Amino acid sequence: METNVNKDHIEREALQLVLEEFTEEQKTNNQHIEMLIIAFNNVANKMDTFIKDHKVEKNVSEPLDVKLVEAILQKGFLDIKYMIGRQPKSIIRKFQILLFPEQDAKLFYKIVFGRWFLWLVIMVALSNLYNWGIHYSDNSKEIEMQQIQNDRIRKAWEYMYTTNNKETKKLMKKAYINSMENK
Repeated sequence: METNVNKDHIEREALQLVLEEFTEEQKTNNQHIEMLIIAFNNVANKMDTFIKDHKVEKNVSEPLDVKLVEAILQKGFLDIKYMIGRQPKSIIRKFQILLFPEQDAKLFYKIVFGRWFLWLVIMVALSNLYNWGIHYSDNSKEIEMQQIQNDRIRKAWEYMYTTNNKETKKLMKKAYINSMENK
């Protein structure tokens, strides 16, 4: 029982310490905020006084001499027209068929050898794969045909061997032995 009371007492003290620390931090934060508000108000007041002191009143009572400005602008436009007229007007028309670009050759070669070469390799690989597949298919058909023919010959041989007399069997054995020696 006493341990529970001690634990509760320790927890209360810890909570009280934490709350005291938070209140101290809050007080310092409030002081900083008040100082910032005061500094902001000082700057705002200084800006207001600066604007009031440097406010210039405009008097438009004097008429402007527009003819002088028009004369200056006309002279400037004439100078610009004269300069444009003096520039050489050489128009060169080119008709070219280029295999390789005049500019950005690195980019062109990067595209050519990066993409076209890859597609070329893929096409050659596919062509070789197709040719190999056709060759494999032809070989497998030929092997199958040879097996069918060999099966027919073997069955005919067995049929003749089982249905004939002893003399024919001896001749068949002799032919079989002779065919093994000829290979």
